Amino acid sequence: MPGFDWGTAADQRFNVNLSILFTELPLLERPAAAAAAGFTAVELWWPWVDSPTPEQSRLDALKRAIEDAGVRLTGLNFYAGQLPGPDRGALSVPGAESERFRANIEVTADFAAALGCTALNALYGNRVDGVDPAAQDALALENLVLAARAADRIGATLLIEALNAPESPHYPLVSAPAAIEVVDRVNAATGLQNASFLMDLYHLAMNGEDLPAVIDRYAAQTGHVQIADNPGRGAPGTGSLPLAELLGRLRKAGYEGWVGLEYKPGDRPSAEAFDWLPREARPAR
Repeated sequence: MPGFDWGTAADQRFNVNLSILFTELPLLERPAAAAAAGFTAVELWWPWVDSPTPEQSRLDALKRAIEDAGVRLTGLNFYAGQLPGPDRGALSVPGAESERFRANIEVTADFAAALGCTALNALYGNRVDGVDPAAQDALALENLVLAARAADRIGATLLIEALNAPESPHYPLVSAPAAIEVVDRVNAATGLQNASFLMDLYHLAMNGEDLPAVIDRYAAQTGHVQIADNPGRGAPGTGSLPLAELLGRLRKAGYEGWVGLEYKPGDRPSAEAFDWLPREARPAR
């Protein structure tokens, strides 16, 4: 695809986010669709926005779909409310939403453990009108400590993500330093050192951050990377971000983890949205 120099991004390990790609299909058909497109690894937002504690039959059905497709689940979000949508997380929201997050922690950890998933993403949550931000931050730390301990129980990393201010104006973590500050607070509170930064290059670009500088400064604290082009949140090569160069820089900085494809397919089936990536480069190595 024009605008993407594959050669400088070789040797990356890509997975497909099944909560933004293949959404034209029912949830249980998406793992097989990703496999048919040549991928062997997938990730997911929490799939049941209506329930942080779904019936075991729903969990079992998704587990079977992933296993039957022969793909690996490499990343999973804790319950975060309506995604995509206005919620942007639950763990710092007082009342029912933070209680739902807490109820979901062990459910998410157990599901991830059953599939060998070792990265759990905890979206921070929006600011709430009339609530002291310091009180929300204290609640967030309490819940993130619980999440970090659950992640540690299954040998997983807890991910803290920065979103972007234009699309998430009430979300407080809208820069790499803000997310890193929370990572550091969680690690200091638990002593586990299993909290890491989720570096989403699309969100950071939307915030106007210096992406090469972010990579150079924070690659060692990064537990997962996600990409989409900007503007438009489309596939690499549809916008102006030098994603191949940035991925190559990450590799040189020592990052060897997963790169999640978290972009919109546009006005075409998701299976046609990977023409920028040679098929031989899609299976995890």
